[in-house]
Amino acid sequence: MKPLFRKVSIEIESSFNIKHHIMPNYGNVWHYHPELELHYNIAGEGVRFIGDNISNFIPGEIILLGENLPHAWRCNEAYYQNNTDLNIEGIVMQFLPDCLGKTLLTLPETYQLLKLYEKAKSGMIIKGKARDKVADLMRNTAQAEGLDKIILLLSILKVLAETHEYEPIVNGQGSFYQSNESDTIRLNKVFNYTHSNYKKDITLEEIASISNLSVTSFCRYFKLMTKKTYYDFLIEIRISHACRLLVENKLPTEVICFDCGFNNVSNFYRHFKKVTGMTPLDYKKKYLDRS
Repeated sequence: MKPLFRKVSIEIESSFNIKHHIMPNYGNVWHYHPELELHYNIAGEGVRFIGDNISNFIPGEIILLGENLPHAWRCNEAYYQNNTDLNIEGIVMQFLPDCLGKTLLTLPETYQLLKLYEKAKSGMIIKGKARDKVADLMRNTAQAEGLDKIILLLSILKVLAETHEYEPIVNGQGSFYQSNESDTIRLNKVFNYTHSNYKKDITLEEIASISNLSVTSFCRYFKLMTKKTYYDFLIEIRISHACRLLVENKLPTEVICFDCGFNNVSNFYRHFKKVTGMTPLDYKKKYLDRS
């Protein structure tokens, strides 16, 4: 999907951004920027898009995104519409690699930072004790000023650079197209329509009309931009929602199958294993065993 370039505004008296957000959602626009982004989701749930990966996000998750890695967080709107007093809460830090000066990265003591920035190009989900340390440091950094703010940033980078407690997010760094305004509007219409209607059958004629393209042109365009067919994309969205429902452990698998837009159970099982590499039951057991 062709992402939108977003200009990150950093206050003139600051070398990097950090904000503690409490709001209805993170916004839905698929975008990228040259700043690295450290994203701590304190409260809220939904589906996140990072590079070529589509997955659920949950409270407590910390992710480091590298330069120009496209991303979007889509909150579960139905959940928040039924709980009007709820908002997402998160701390988001954005910084350029050389935000503390170009000379810093040439020092022999900071060679680990260059390795970290390279790993971040594929995205990193921070796990275990490293996640707990970074969460505490981010909360402190959001309230800090002056030199304390810089010291805390370096402390965060030290934890991230030294930890082995992480998982990469995307399969490869790849190359992503910069978008023009019409592409951004078109693909965000597809993005939003699919999220709102994934439970029902969406025909190619229907989604092509949303894009103001013929079916043939839409299929060619979508495959070129995303390197996957629209139906592959739709199935990934459905499976992502199915994963969330499975780990909530409130509904039988057969009910989840139809609730996520699949027409029969065998078809659901086949697609679920293709996307996740395991059966719905194995997926549920794996998650519940961690809890």
